[in-house]
Amino acid sequence: MSTYQWRKSSYSADAGNCVNVAAADGNVAIRESDEPEAILTTTPAALRAFIRGTKAGRLDHLAATRCP
Repeated sequence: MSTYQWRKSSYSADAGNCVNVAAADGNVAIRESDEPEAILTTTPAALRAFIRGTKAGRLDHLAATRCP
């Protein structure tokens, strides 16, 4: 596995529950700071679509759904 250069938002301050992102061989790696060994990888285009969909409210219905 590559060594990633993880980045977190400056809005996170010193909070322990941050989302980190890193460039990963043309893709984007994503992890939660409180579970750093669980890494998701996606394409930049898919991440852009996810962010745009979230901002547009297309995932709001998930907020009412409880996870197991």
